[in-house]
Amino acid sequence: MSRPRIIFMGTPQFAVASLEACFELGDVVAVVTQPDKPKGRGNAVTAPPVKELALSRGVPVLQPTKLRTPPFVETLRPYAPDICVVTAYGRILPKDVLDLPTRGCVNVHASLLPRFRGAAPIQWAVAHGDAETGVALMVMDEGLDTGPVLAVKRQPIAPDETSATLHTTLSRLGGDLLREALPAYLRGELKPVPQPSEGMVLAPLIDKEEGKLDFTRPAVVLERRLRAFTPWPGAFTTLGGKVLKVHRVKVGAGQGAPGTVLAAGPGGVEVATSEGSLVLLELQLEGKRAMGAADFLSGHKLAPGTQPFGP
Repeated sequence: MSRPRIIFMGTPQFAVASLEACFELGDVVAVVTQPDKPKGRGNAVTAPPVKELALSRGVPVLQPTKLRTPPFVETLRPYAPDICVVTAYGRILPKDVLDLPTRGCVNVHASLLPRFRGAAPIQWAVAHGDAETGVALMVMDEGLDTGPVLAVKRQPIAPDETSATLHTTLSRLGGDLLREALPAYLRGELKPVPQPSEGMVLAPLIDKEEGKLDFTRPAVVLERRLRAFTPWPGAFTTLGGKVLKVHRVKVGAGQGAPGTVLAAGPGGVEVATSEGSLVLLELQLEGKRAMGAADFLSGHKLAPGTQPFGP
């Protein structure tokens, strides 16, 4: 076929690489993204990254607050799309929108489906300690990331990987996957493969409370969760009634009652967990700058045998 008419739907920075790929692969006739939102300390109303790229390329941008009432499909119909490409748009598409493009809607999802269906697949892959993840291109249906898969690209998860670093890698990989797979799909060379019934794991939205350090969990689990929830919500506990953010840790072999300080010195603050110990290397008390353990301890004495953290 000639260059396909593409409607792109996406919102955050993660989706920008996919939109860039779509500009190469076809004629992007419209971009659908979430409404502008207040952001940062000043609460300045900020456009989504996808909108900024679309406007720079002179593409119409649509920012509906609802997709069903009134039916948003009537706004899309004049664009006569051959296909809709969706990457991290942030809303479930109703059936009338799914059915509008002649070749349907495809979605770039940041996991190896059916593992980690849902809103936060990158974070949960790190939190679960998976050795690898990737991106999947699937044909969308009315379910939550349940459609048949067209192609995947795999990516190892490094031992020091955070969700922030993996986010950047998988965003680029998503654009590469579109460049490789979308033309083949439109030519009829790729057949959708139903997802297997086993191996499904949900990846729900991250709640701020997920960042709370619970020392009754194993140290390896807490270390993974810190990396998973970087940059948000981060890992934190309390000290003296104030929030204590913990930016870097390592797993130790110490033993003791969970939450007990085992050692405190230039090498870190070692805290017992249910299995092993967690060595806190970089800390930031509420209202203060982040600092290494040695600098932190010069102003905050943490005696071995005490349980100063929490709840």
